[in-house]
Amino acid sequence: MYVKFVSYIDKLNRYRQTKISNRNFLVFAAIIVGILAGLAAALLKTITHHIEEFLQSDFQWQYKYYLYLLFPTIGILLSVIYTRRFIRKGKFETGLTPLLYTISKKSSKVETHNIYSQIITAALTVGFGGSTGLEAPIVTSGSSIGSSVGRFLGLSYREVTLLLACGAAAGIAGAFNSPIAGIVFAIEILLPEFTIPVFIPLLLASATAAVVARFFYNEQLFFLVTEGWLTSSLFYYVILACLIGLFSIYFTKANYAIKGFFYKINHPYKKVIIGGLMLGALVFLFPTLYGEGFITIRNLLKGDMTAVISNSIFSSYREFPALIILFTVVTIFAKSVATLVTLGAGGNGGIFAPSLIVGGLMGFIVAFTINTLGIAEVNTANFIVAGMAASLGSIMHAPLTGIFLIAEITGGYILMVPLMITTAIAYLINRSVNKYSIYTKPLAEKGELSHHEDKDTTVLNMMKLKFLVEKDYLLIAEDDFIQDKMSEILHSKRNIFPVVGLNNEFRGILYVEDILRQTIGNENHPLQKVEDLMREAPQIIREDADLKKVLQLMETENVWILPVVKNDGSYLGFVSKTAIFNKYRAMLSRQADYLA
Repeated sequence: MYVKFVSYIDKLNRYRQTKISNRNFLVFAAIIVGILAGLAAALLKTITHHIEEFLQSDFQWQYKYYLYLLFPTIGILLSVIYTRRFIRKGKFETGLTPLLYTISKKSSKVETHNIYSQIITAALTVGFGGSTGLEAPIVTSGSSIGSSVGRFLGLSYREVTLLLACGAAAGIAGAFNSPIAGIVFAIEILLPEFTIPVFIPLLLASATAAVVARFFYNEQLFFLVTEGWLTSSLFYYVILACLIGLFSIYFTKANYAIKGFFYKINHPYKKVIIGGLMLGALVFLFPTLYGEGFITIRNLLKGDMTAVISNSIFSSYREFPALIILFTVVTIFAKSVATLVTLGAGGNGGIFAPSLIVGGLMGFIVAFTINTLGIAEVNTANFIVAGMAASLGSIMHAPLTGIFLIAEITGGYILMVPLMITTAIAYLINRSVNKYSIYTKPLAEKGELSHHEDKDTTVLNMMKLKFLVEKDYLLIAEDDFIQDKMSEILHSKRNIFPVVGLNNEFRGILYVEDILRQTIGNENHPLQKVEDLMREAPQIIREDADLKKVLQLMETENVWILPVVKNDGSYLGFVSKTAIFNKYRAMLSRQADYLA
């Protein structure tokens, strides 16, 4: 049955290729991906907010407040149990780093279970109070939809990658009702190179998802900003940008420190207990940390200056402006720690929403402090909006995504100049210290990052060594005698021969010039074994080696060809510069013809 179905799909694809160009067909496929990703975004938001509503409002108990110590632990525990029990064949990973690795090294094949597993685990984590965002899970879910659709239709790597990006853009558009930000995010974060033809599928997928998600879930995230900005406030926007830029550097360092702490804990449930209790204590002291935290920002935008402290155990001090400022500052640092603890303990989510919350709170502090001290009179809501854009843009190294996302979800296009100034400055400050973003640094350190600034690496990352290995070499055993192999050697088209031992283990290389030097004119010399003439290989390459590193080794050793072995040390073949360069040129040619 399955074979017949696959055969039918294959016939349908061949017929489609004769009737519809790739450009037009990808437009149709992008719309399908947009619909599915929009449904996924609406489903994730609905489930998460139903869980939050039940725990915060519907569930009544006189000691419920103290359960906030345990709710985050329960959510992370359920998420970990689900992944360990129900995801056995594939690998479950969170965040955008694995997605970038998939594009770079796994031919954009996002495992299909991510379509639903990301939704389930994120809803449990955030719904029960995990202090993280829903954006990374919905991006991964949407990307999995795009990748699965592309592979199901038998499309090429580049086309599957485009649909993956369409799914990611659609996920952002559906989650935030922000189609432009979805497109910019896909281009800025996921696609190593942007060409005009890919814009139309991204646009349609993103717009379709926004419409579908809005049809099923139409809650407004923030109220619309309508008041303009004053040139007299630009100096204070610059101050805000500098503070956020410095904080984004701290956030990046804290991310690696907390990840390293949890990485040392081997037992997954021990991670849950330690992280869950830490998170529960933080949420107990700072209720703003519960879940995504957008409620607090909404209240601040509406003019409630005590929103951060009101629902905490320190609410009786909300009449003191100095304490509001101090409590908000502590909340900002607590939010960053709570987010990273949630992820380190095994919860699913992203730093997208936390970045917005932190930036919004910093914008509030700057504006509230300026107004309280009487230094000037600035619009607090405008600074909150600018802070969110700057924080997102600097932490993620995605300034355009930060600008357009905030402009869309707040209606703050009138604030475009302050958004641009604060985001650009904050991004440049972070970039001066961190060349790579919080997502790309782990890949860059391993040489696995595809990036438009390094086209050679991008193309080489698309190539697989195992497909370039040449295996048509005469194989000689180390205990063979040269004279017994002379006939085969002389008739071979190669001038080098791999020498192997027991179990096909690679031992060295035999050069034809060494053989001729020892045999010609020395007919009476005693029989010589191969092991007496073979040489040690200058370098031995593993079958999963990175091609960029292979080329670097060839340059270092000044050789044109190197042996390749399997991970168990057995001989596989040889790889040459010629094969690599020929494949490289073919990849460049294919990119030039892409979507033509």
